Amino acid sequence: MTYIQAIILGLAQGLSEFLPISSSGHLALLQYFFGIDAENVLPFAVLLHLGTLISVFIVYWKDIVDLIKELGAVIKDICTGKGLRVNANPTRRLGFMIIVATIPTAIIGLLFNDLFNALYLSLIAIGTGLLITGTILVIAERMGKSNKGIKEMKFRHAFFVGLMQGVAICPGISRSGSTLFGGLITGLNREFAVKFAFLISIPSILGSVIVEAPDAFKAGMDMSLIGPVLVGVIVSAVAGLIAIKAMIKLVSNKNLMGFSIYTWALGIAVIVYALMFA
Repeated sequence: MTYIQAIILGLAQGLSEFLPISSSGHLALLQYFFGIDAENVLPFAVLLHLGTLISVFIVYWKDIVDLIKELGAVIKDICTGKGLRVNANPTRRLGFMIIVATIPTAIIGLLFNDLFNALYLSLIAIGTGLLITGTILVIAERMGKSNKGIKEMKFRHAFFVGLMQGVAICPGISRSGSTLFGGLITGLNREFAVKFAFLISIPSILGSVIVEAPDAFKAGMDMSLIGPVLVGVIVSAVAGLIAIKAMIKLVSNKNLMGFSIYTWALGIAVIVYALMFA
């Protein structure tokens, strides 16, 4: 892997992880057209996920610190016999909603991990996933009139958003797009829906790293790739930071149609290529 390839892959991961165009689909396509062996790209892909995780921490550091503090308060309440007190304050309620949303994502990821890995090798599957992404973005674009925030959010809403995040493990289906769709269709206001989508990405990304890391690094990493890998991770983090801030503005302004057109066009192009040339 060259430095140029590492930069391109880092940009693709950072931008497409948080913009609703599917990071998994773009990385799989770039891997295919660059001719990069899967054994070489898997450790790199795992580290790129850590790069995007850094960008989430930077944007939402205050919320994350508050959630960690509230976790300590929950433990204290349990030890003193007060119980979980889920509705004690908005931060605690948000923390429990994140946990509930993570459950279906984890179950889907663990049960269907082999299936999703097989789909990464299918251009038809990737193209189909991109078409699905474009469609759910159109639906999301026309929603968001409700004004539910954390106080009005129910556990069933969080579970559904987590379910949509689990489905997005399929290559070509955007995680940010599907979770945003899940939030809006359950009646969350647009600002909170995008915030919740990014916050639940933290356990999702960490979980994927934990699941993939043993296989990714069991054969070790070629030391000659250390330089390109570090560059790719840095690029991924910076690109992710830009993408998160851009997504927040785009969702608030109901400006997602361009991403639908892009994912539809790319999905059709990938399927046509697969049928004619692959």
